[in-house]
Amino acid sequence: MEILLVPVALLVGGLLAVQAAANLQLSGAAGSPVGASTLQLGIGALLLTLAAALAGALGAVDLIPDAEPWHLLGGLGSAVYITAGILLFPRLGALVSVGLFVAGQMLASLALDSFGLLGVERIAPSAARLAGAAAVVAGIALVVRAQTRERAPAAARPAVVGGSAAPPAASAGRAGRLAAAPGRPAAPAAGRAGQVRPRRRGQAGWVLLGLVAGAALPLQGAVNAQLRADLDAPFTVGAFSFAVATATMALVLLGALAFHRVPLPRLAPLRRLPWWGWLGGFVGATYVVAVFLLIPRIGAEAAIGLTVTGQQLASLLVDHLGLLRLPRRLLTRPRLAGVALLLAGVALVQLG
Repeated sequence: MEILLVPVALLVGGLLAVQAAANLQLSGAAGSPVGASTLQLGIGALLLTLAAALAGALGAVDLIPDAEPWHLLGGLGSAVYITAGILLFPRLGALVSVGLFVAGQMLASLALDSFGLLGVERIAPSAARLAGAAAVVAGIALVVRAQTRERAPAAARPAVVGGSAAPPAASAGRAGRLAAAPGRPAAPAAGRAGQVRPRRRGQAGWVLLGLVAGAALPLQGAVNAQLRADLDAPFTVGAFSFAVATATMALVLLGALAFHRVPLPRLAPLRRLPWWGWLGGFVGATYVVAVFLLIPRIGAEAAIGLTVTGQQLASLLVDHLGLLRLPRRLLTRPRLAGVALLLAGVALVQLG
């Protein structure tokens, strides 16, 4: 592996935590996650088009009709990932969301390398790499489990005592005393369990979305690497990829508006957006170009492993310090243990 590419990959991965927070700010201001995704992808497409023009590489678009049709679909990964980040960060937090993205990325990159999919050079799986993949999955499972347990007490509704709602902790204590009294039924505990189960089922859907969105990134990188081989123009490939993603999200937005599934995006509040709230498109463009340049040089697993390590370390700081206007979530021992296991798994995959 070229040693100079290591800090580059770590930095690019760390920037993804900034991207998710920026997209979340834009989504809140616009009042529409789909509208925010469309706008950020459009910004990325514009920036990469300008970069291709400055590099004198826009003429490479003439070669696009000669490329294999599936080489043109890499941009769909950006659409899935950005929208998932906007939806997941306020619900699961930066650490859990990025952990899910990491697990999805590592599993997808392991499959790409092991089976030689999408034009990636085949690397036979070793015991260390398989153990690393298992550690990644176990690590994110530990993080998600820890956060689910932390949220469970807060998920219970306040009990109504004497015509007023008591705080969760107080009502839990009083409910326990009532249940212990002779002749009192234990209905409150059953009700609380019934409330937690739907939340867990709902969270399972968000967990699946995070894994799928993470897997979309290495798949996108592999597809864009093939298009880069067709065009031999990195910035043009990036611009085309983002143009596909923007067009996809624009169609989704128009369809959702037609069926009244999402509100019309607001424009006036965008003037109060912090300056870093506009960086999502820039960061996304940087990541997409960097990954499909890195994969042919150091392999899919190494490229994804280094970028996800940067993602996870940056998300630790964002969560613990409450940076970028995201809720502060203290790093408990189970969550730290899960992160350590996840990073150990990444290291095992690289060494294997």
